[in-house]
Order: sequence, then structure tokens, then C-alpha cells
Amino acid sequence: MNVRIALGIITLSACCITHAALKTKPEVFDKTAWEQPQKSFRIYGNTYYVGSKGLSAILIASPDGEILIDGTLAKNAPMIEANIRALGFKLKDIKLILNSHAHSDHAGGIAAIARDSGAPVAASVKGAKAIMLGGDDPDDPQHGDAPLYPKVDSVRSVADNETVHVGSLAVQAHYTPGHTPGSTTWTWTSCEGKRCLSMVYADSLSLLSADGYRYNDPAHPERLDAFRQALKTIAALPCDILMVPHQDAIDFLTRAMRRRPGEKTDPLIDPQACKAYAATGQDNLEKRIAKEAAEAPAH
Repeated sequence: MNVRIALGIITLSACCITHAALKTKPEVFDKTAWEQPQKSFRIYGNTYYVGSKGLSAILIASPDGEILIDGTLAKNAPMIEANIRALGFKLKDIKLILNSHAHSDHAGGIAAIARDSGAPVAASVKGAKAIMLGGDDPDDPQHGDAPLYPKVDSVRSVADNETVHVGSLAVQAHYTPGHTPGSTTWTWTSCEGKRCLSMVYADSLSLLSADGYRYNDPAHPERLDAFRQALKTIAALPCDILMVPHQDAIDFLTRAMRRRPGEKTDPLIDPQACKAYAATGQDNLEKRIAKEAAEAPAH
């Protein structure tokens, strides 16, 4: 089954999730849920949730093979693999593994899943570097605090706005640096019958960092510029269904459980989701900048 990475842009239809659902604080998570099993389920069309209760892993399926986005924690790899099998898919049919950002809670399981499936791994240029370092990236805001994880020996680099393909599947990369230098948002289209929706797996917008790291650093003005551009990128995306690495940041599983067969309204679909998610990120960024200014030593 052919896997190729080619330039291209997917034309996506408009849409997204509920603004109220995105009012949660994306920097506060229930870490006990990170390792708790979650039954895999269909999100929409050929898109499935195969992660734990607290950490997302997304499977996109086709007759030509599957694409997996994120592997969660290293210790979760057997759980993710079991979730994929529970849907009726075979590990050997995973033809590409992508990553949102290179922290242990999203990239930790990738080495094991890649080994067990034989699938190649791809990420943004800076994300690929960090995964091959096992998370030991000196440019990461959390460097020194973030746990390390099993390295992946070979990771393909995907350019900004590049589209990766597995058979009929086409998934586009959007660089959204800030949480990490290599943070990437992925978009694709999933269909049920004649109804096709724009799917967005937007990366984390958390501002957690090691002591001493400043986003508004005069010596590194590119940090703040990049984060602000990332927020604009996410806000501008067509996104009928928004997914994020920490599902509880947008109450994704809670809303998924509210789905009822036959109901016309789907709690996961909201045409304002990406804008609301970016707006929350913008608010948190401005608060962080103000905090850094207040804590800066007087001259």
C-alpha cells in the first residue's frame, strides 16, 4: 500500500464545536485519566478516537490503510493498539504515524507503535528533531521539566501546509508553534454518505514552561510572534469537528457521550470551535505576558 508525502493543499468545507465547551482552562488536566482506558469509537466517517480517557489518539481509516495521529504515553502503547484492533483494524494496516507535538504524553508511545506496525513516522521539521531526541529538545519551553521518552530513529519532516497521503487519505499540516517549537495542527475531510465535514486536530495552546522561560523575551521576539500567528492559523481553519491532544481541554469525551442515535444535532459539531479555541488561547497568552511583565526585575 503506497505511502507518499506530497505538496498540496486540501480545500475544506466550513464549520466547528460549542463556545461554552471551550471555556475550560487548557493548562489544568486530570493526569490520572492519562492512563485510564477509553473504549474506542467513531468520531465521524472514517475518523476514530483510539486514545485514553485523558489523551487523544486519532485514527483515520481507508481501504488503502490507516493514519494514526499521536501515540500518547509510552506505557499506553498496548492500550492504543488494543483500541485500534477493537475497531476491526490491523496494526499492519497503519501506514503512517503523525504527531501533534513532541512531549511524552503525545509522542511517548510512537516508538512502540511504529515498531509493532512497521509504519513510518512524520512530523513538522522541529517536531521530527524533537522526537528523534526523545523529547530532549533545548528549544522546548518545558525543557528540563518535560519527561523524556523512547526515541524514534527516523522521522520524516513535513513542511508547513504540506499534505501527506496514504492512498485516498489526505491530511494537511499547519504549523502552530507555541506550546512547542514543532507544534502542528492537522486537518482532513471525513464523509458519511454525501455529507463531508472538515476535521481539525488542533495542537495544544498551553503555556506551561520551565522556570525562567519567557514567551515575551526581547532576546527571542520570534517566540511571541510565532504563537500569535499560530492562534490566527487555528482561528481561520474550517473545522466542523475540533479535536485536541488533551481531550478534556474542550470536554470532547463528555460531549461525545451526549450523542444520541437519530438526533439531528451532534454535540461534536460546531462551526465556531476553532475560533473559540484560539480565542481562549489568546486570552491565556495575554495573561501570561502580563504575568511575565509583572515578575520582570526592575531596571
